[in-house]
Amino acid sequence: MIGVSSDIPGDAQQFHPNIGSSEPAEPSFARARRLRLHTHHELVAIMRTDSPVCHAEGLAAHTQVYIRNGSQPIAATLYQVEGDFLAGDEIGLSEAAWVALGVEEGTVVQVGHAPPLESIACVRQRIYGHRLNGAALTSIVGDVVAGRYADVHLAAFLTATATLPFDEDETYHLTRAMVEAGDRLRWPSEIVVDKHCVGGLPGNRTSPIVVAIAAACGLTMPKTSSRAITSPAGTADTMETLTRVDLDLGAMQRVVAVEGGCLAWGGAVCLSPADDIFIGVERALDIDTEGQLIASVLSKKIAAGATHVVLDIPIGPTAKVRSVAAAERLEATLGAVAARFGLVIRCVQTDGTQPVGRAIGPALEARDVLAVLTGDADAPPGLRDRACTLAGVVLELGKVAEEGQGRARAERTLADGSAWDRFQRICQAQGGMRTPPTARLTHPILAAHSGRVTHIDNRRIARLAKLAGAPDSPAAGMLLHVRLGDDVIAGQPLLTLHAQSQGEMAYALTYAAANADMLAIVP
Repeated sequence: MIGVSSDIPGDAQQFHPNIGSSEPAEPSFARARRLRLHTHHELVAIMRTDSPVCHAEGLAAHTQVYIRNGSQPIAATLYQVEGDFLAGDEIGLSEAAWVALGVEEGTVVQVGHAPPLESIACVRQRIYGHRLNGAALTSIVGDVVAGRYADVHLAAFLTATATLPFDEDETYHLTRAMVEAGDRLRWPSEIVVDKHCVGGLPGNRTSPIVVAIAAACGLTMPKTSSRAITSPAGTADTMETLTRVDLDLGAMQRVVAVEGGCLAWGGAVCLSPADDIFIGVERALDIDTEGQLIASVLSKKIAAGATHVVLDIPIGPTAKVRSVAAAERLEATLGAVAARFGLVIRCVQTDGTQPVGRAIGPALEARDVLAVLTGDADAPPGLRDRACTLAGVVLELGKVAEEGQGRARAERTLADGSAWDRFQRICQAQGGMRTPPTARLTHPILAAHSGRVTHIDNRRIARLAKLAGAPDSPAAGMLLHVRLGDDVIAGQPLLTLHAQSQGEMAYALTYAAANADMLAIVP
């Protein structure tokens, strides 16, 4: 359907310029159709190859198009179909595009070529090894948040930052751009604490325990967390098996006002909105670069209103940070960038040679967390110990415990039930507490021979849990039954796989058989 409307907005010429002509172009229109096509964050539009609009506008597959409903356009990647899937005057929209455009079925929208993205030139400069300044990174992040970047553009940018790692200035400018692209929370407390782990270690689900302890001790700790990037579970994935985590800003503020803390998914609020977009592509690429990691961590903490942050840096041969020297370099950059924002941080170097808890996967890790909080005698000692260490540093940084006394207070707060009580109250305030799901299928992996466990490969253990279905299937993952230094006998269960489907279980078992040395047992 092509036509001229007397209701064309005054800026239609800017929307669809007729370059080289003194006459404004006639805008083209199509009827919006919701396809319920899930493309994560990417805005996708679909039209017929013989659509009059495509012919009039010269639109081809993989073209970036502007779609306008009222005054605010969105930029979407166009794909084309043949046949009767769509009518000739329809434009099908992915869920992300449908929500961003805010239309109803059959709404007539204006369609045209998207103007060239100037920030793509900055991405090309980075690909060819040139450093980017604050203006360039602000431009890139602004276009990312506005939905103007397709996944191919995002992948190019992230890959360029992996090939030539960000320096301190670039990391600072990216962090600032990510903060400024979203909302920023303010809290009445003079000290607002937070905690983050740089990742790379399965089963490291200390945040829910640390938040419960800190809030029970009177601190303000509005914890926003990501979903998994390259791991089998993130804190948000785990907490979602226990309570609602998609809190908007108002809900977050109400929970923190009453309980002192929360455990929310950062993607549900507009705090550093570029971060979740970057994370989605990083997860597909299985990369997590240092500059992006630092910008991700600090932008979310700054945007959430934190003033004092504890950073857990696990070190181990198969952790994200492999050596003390690498940890110290990361700590120095984190400290330098944080200081430019007035953020107080304290880094804690921890053991990264093996998973922290027994469980790997959202629901299984949730059960480990509950075991620690309820004082279960069978709770994983590694998780309890790590959580108390980090909570102790948070309490000291938050000025509610003297230096050197934080861990003891954290342990008392667990032992007297205060942390468990506060955790339940936080869950109730976020929407109610629920029981984590249980996997439909389980299968033990047995020791082929007797001996001592001398090495655990964190990366391959995490890969195995992901092949079993974690985190997309919340109940999937594994339980690890051995620790470094344990003596085992032939036929003893080393781990138990949990999966929801036969296909995922079979895939995981095949991988386990081919990677039996991920748990090294020396006779």
